[in-house]
Amino acid sequence: MKSNLKLNLTPIASAVSVLIVTAAMATSMSVQAQQADTKKDETQQVTVTGVRASMQQSLNQKRNAESHIEVITAEDIGKMPDKNVADSLQRVSGVTTSSASGNEGGFDENDRVSMRGTNPSLTQTLINGHNMAAGDWFVLNQSGAGVGRSISYTLLPSELVGRIEVNKSSQASLVEGGVAGSINVITRKPLEFKKQLTAEASLGVVYADLPKKSDPQLSGLINWKNDVNTFGLMVQAFSEKRSLRRDGQEILGWSQIAANSPMAKSNPDLAGAYYPSLMGSALFEQTRHRTGGLVSAQFKPSKEFDIVLNGFSSKLDAANYNRNYMFWGSRIIDSGNGQAPEPGYTVANDGGVKTLTSATFKPIAGNTYGVYDQISRPDAGSEVNFFSADATWKANADLKFNAQLGTSKATGKTPTQDVAEWNVGVGSGASYRINGVDNAADWKLGNTNYGSRANDTLGWVFGYQNTIVDDKESWAKLDGEYQLNQGVFSTLKFGVRATEHKRSSDAALGQGPGCKNAAGTQAPWDWSQSTWCPVGTIAQNDPAKFPSTVSQYPSNYGSGLGGNFPSNIWYYTPAQLAEFNKYSNRDNNGTRLDYGTQFALKENVNAFYVQGNMEGEGWSGNVGLRYVQTKENVVSTLTGPGAGQKTSDFGTFHFATTENTFNDILPSLNLRFDVQKDLVARFAVSKTMTRPDFGALASAISLSPPATATGVGSGSGANPNLKPIRSNNLDVSLEWYFAPRALLSGSVYYMDLTSYVGIGQVSRSYFTTSAAIPQGAMVPYVLSVPVNTSAKVKGFELAYEQPIGANFGFATNYTYADAKDAKDQEVVGASKNTYNLSGYYEDDTFNARLSYSYRSAFYSGLDRETAFSQAATGSLSASLGYKINENFAISFDAHNLNKPTLKYFALNENQPRSIYQSGRQYYLTLRAKM
Repeated sequence: MKSNLKLNLTPIASAVSVLIVTAAMATSMSVQAQQADTKKDETQQVTVTGVRASMQQSLNQKRNAESHIEVITAEDIGKMPDKNVADSLQRVSGVTTSSASGNEGGFDENDRVSMRGTNPSLTQTLINGHNMAAGDWFVLNQSGAGVGRSISYTLLPSELVGRIEVNKSSQASLVEGGVAGSINVITRKPLEFKKQLTAEASLGVVYADLPKKSDPQLSGLINWKNDVNTFGLMVQAFSEKRSLRRDGQEILGWSQIAANSPMAKSNPDLAGAYYPSLMGSALFEQTRHRTGGLVSAQFKPSKEFDIVLNGFSSKLDAANYNRNYMFWGSRIIDSGNGQAPEPGYTVANDGGVKTLTSATFKPIAGNTYGVYDQISRPDAGSEVNFFSADATWKANADLKFNAQLGTSKATGKTPTQDVAEWNVGVGSGASYRINGVDNAADWKLGNTNYGSRANDTLGWVFGYQNTIVDDKESWAKLDGEYQLNQGVFSTLKFGVRATEHKRSSDAALGQGPGCKNAAGTQAPWDWSQSTWCPVGTIAQNDPAKFPSTVSQYPSNYGSGLGGNFPSNIWYYTPAQLAEFNKYSNRDNNGTRLDYGTQFALKENVNAFYVQGNMEGEGWSGNVGLRYVQTKENVVSTLTGPGAGQKTSDFGTFHFATTENTFNDILPSLNLRFDVQKDLVARFAVSKTMTRPDFGALASAISLSPPATATGVGSGSGANPNLKPIRSNNLDVSLEWYFAPRALLSGSVYYMDLTSYVGIGQVSRSYFTTSAAIPQGAMVPYVLSVPVNTSAKVKGFELAYEQPIGANFGFATNYTYADAKDAKDQEVVGASKNTYNLSGYYEDDTFNARLSYSYRSAFYSGLDRETAFSQAATGSLSASLGYKINENFAISFDAHNLNKPTLKYFALNENQPRSIYQSGRQYYLTLRAKM
């Protein structure tokens, strides 16, 4: 979507101008600020706590850092104003969040985090300085070409946080893996608590207005340390349940009318026009239950030695039920070989892209105009855990060491999918009209009674079972720091690190319609029978096996989406679907295994670094070098015969192993200048890297052999030979701390992504056996796969925080990002304009906060072979808190107060992809501490 922001200067020039203005304002007001400082009466100083204290602490840490960072702190459990870590991060300049991992459409909770106009996979998330394995609850994000490296923040409740560091510039001592930057979530340590015994708990309830359900939210913490402060133990636990309903309209792809088709010949204006493949009334309901905790033990027998042991676990039970009652455009039009629309249709032309925006299809007996999918996933979920040991030893006054080792495991799973697909609108005719991106389309299937199943027939039964993806990372590192005090170098840092990362999934079982014989196993289908099954077998497509009763969509379904489309729709409950799917073909004898879902990836990484910390009169910084070696082993699944081949009802597959070794040298320089007392300037250059997405490296490769022995085949899928994504970065900033809890800052940044991953073609040769090559031979193929290309990201950030009097204040920031690849196409995940605005009030007993976050449209990648972008979106949240006494407080938080609609489109706004609304969420929480 087009931005309403208009700049007369180029973005970079504008940012530089802001930096100059900031410096000038600081210089002109410096004397006033110093005079104000000298007039302070110490007897009148006020000690602030709560939100104001956390803001001051965050600014202090940002100001004193040697590199460009942002810091979020939280004094007590629940002081974070949000419900997961991503909620808080979205208000940091340069940071954007998304409520979806890929192209499945967003929900009502922030899920992924990215920085500076890049996709989430290019931002690294660390926990206490180490990586965490990744697992996703949604089946489409568990395996396939679109699976990234980012972690799901739905597994990280805000109660865990001591502070968060957002590193916008790199240092040699930082773990590699974030091209755009890294986020370090730091948990609290037992010996950091002031009291010998601390106990905190929260008891709350969340109400979601769309499903009209209330659910409990519980968390607690106990921390004990001995009276000599040498040993401490902390135990945190959480159990948070909530209900979700998402009303939506989905257009699952846009197909094209072929130029040489009968329809194009009879209606030339339709040649090349796009039309909706499937357009449906989508109702998604889910219960999310997040449980887990953190156990931390700290032993500090002396000032020279300290060891911390951490164990963390988080599990998300995410049972969900998705229904989608659809207009079947691809079946009706069939690329121009099917039924033509009646006169009166409309075709829009946007930059040469033609779209059939409205059409009517007269009823033809026997033709099927709609299809209805019901998909229940009763045991979907994800979980992650880690164990780490972190020891620090001060060998002498000048030398200290830090050692860390640990392991993290994660699982994303969809063990069961209970599915039924129905033919609807048989002989009904159909019509539709596209209403742009901001409103749902109008459509109907003639005079079909959507609330009755009487005229609907079973179309198919599909759905993968046993989709389980395992992810594991183990690490060990040793860091040292030596006090040099030689010239400008104050300290020397050095270290080594080794990691092993594994990710894999076995073949999933693809169910089909069942024909059970007397032994209870699958009999061959008999398409001559109306039930698809041989006489004498138990047929799933026997109407006697269909559930006898139906339920209806909620009466207010789709009321906030605009448009006129089916809403009073019948459905079977998840329990009814589960009972119906007992008749499905889920034979476990290997015939229903789809080996195209199988993959394995292993990465061994060794790194070492050296970094010199520098200090002079009015300046400081660091310079360093990090060397990284990545050894990659990918086991890919390819279609067709080959070594070690396996055959099932889904075809013949074979497997290929690809090994690569990559060496990266990553220099970095960070400089900090105290221009004046309250004015800090920063300059940073660095080279960074991250590894390609899991799906880009290790998803299946589909091969189509050539028709002749001397021909060239084609194919698509993953590319196991992708190089790491590398970037050369520049970051310049000015920060003016003109008053307590106040900041005015501006920064410009530039990233030259020299090996960005896009879509292109590569030539490969594979051993092939086919009808044209019965004896087998090495055959050349041209594959459409992810390839290394280049991209550039440039932009600026502005931030302003200002207290107003003793109790009021506000904070706002704006980020501009201009991100294009080598083909001048939008970079995945890049919103050109992002801004946040929040205001607060706080006194000794009451606090309030109102926050609004906005991001402009961004390209999200390819889905169903067409572009997929999200339109601009913004969300409004509020929180109120009341301190009853020193031990009890109550808070009320409201999310998505503006009931945002999430809108997506394809090539342009004449081609909407989906529109969703999930309603508001209200949290009421009682907190206690001692």
